[in-house]
Amino acid sequence: MAQDHHHDHDHDHDHRHGSELSPMELRVRALESVLVEKGYVDPAALDTLIETYETKVGPHNGARVVARAWVDPGFRSRLLADGSAAMRELDVGGRGGEHMVVVENTPEEHNLVVCTLCSCYPWPVLGLPPVWYKSPPYRSRAVIEPRGVLAEFGTVLPETTRIRVWDSTAELRYMVLPMRPPGTEGLDEASLADLVTRDAMIGTGLPLAPDQVVRS
Repeated sequence: MAQDHHHDHDHDHDHRHGSELSPMELRVRALESVLVEKGYVDPAALDTLIETYETKVGPHNGARVVARAWVDPGFRSRLLADGSAAMRELDVGGRGGEHMVVVENTPEEHNLVVCTLCSCYPWPVLGLPPVWYKSPPYRSRAVIEPRGVLAEFGTVLPETTRIRVWDSTAELRYMVLPMRPPGTEGLDEASLADLVTRDAMIGTGLPLAPDQVVRS
């Protein structure tokens, strides 16, 4: 699968040669250049916007939602009944995340989210969409052979686990509530949120184990 686009925040230094940029990076750089040159976008404002989605909005919001559901059965019930309303309790949501449906993984059932006709993605909850989420191969193969796609992400499930595929639209967007990893009984909510990855909330991955978290 293609790797996520990483934005180079320093416009004046450390520019890499064009041959070293991926096709997606080239397109983004070209668009940024046009917008800045025409005076439509202030470079500092552009960096702030991207940083906001990468480090502040990002998947951190979704991780907070998942961690709360893991520790609060009442919140979990409200989240599964009305995802958007429950997320608003944590001040999570906004444009692109107004109509959220949360589907829960269990030992018997694993959920995978795709958008077959577009690239609809709940930005306020999961941050910037990964490049592969918008790619035709993922969008088609996730529907046709989801178990094989999951295996390519390193997520190998028992044959007895049913895989359900959910198709997001501009009006209705899905998020997976992954299973809480074993051995996390003594962790507080913030530590639990550190285990929740973006891929786990899309369904292509699973949460981290406590010993997989890199502390800064």
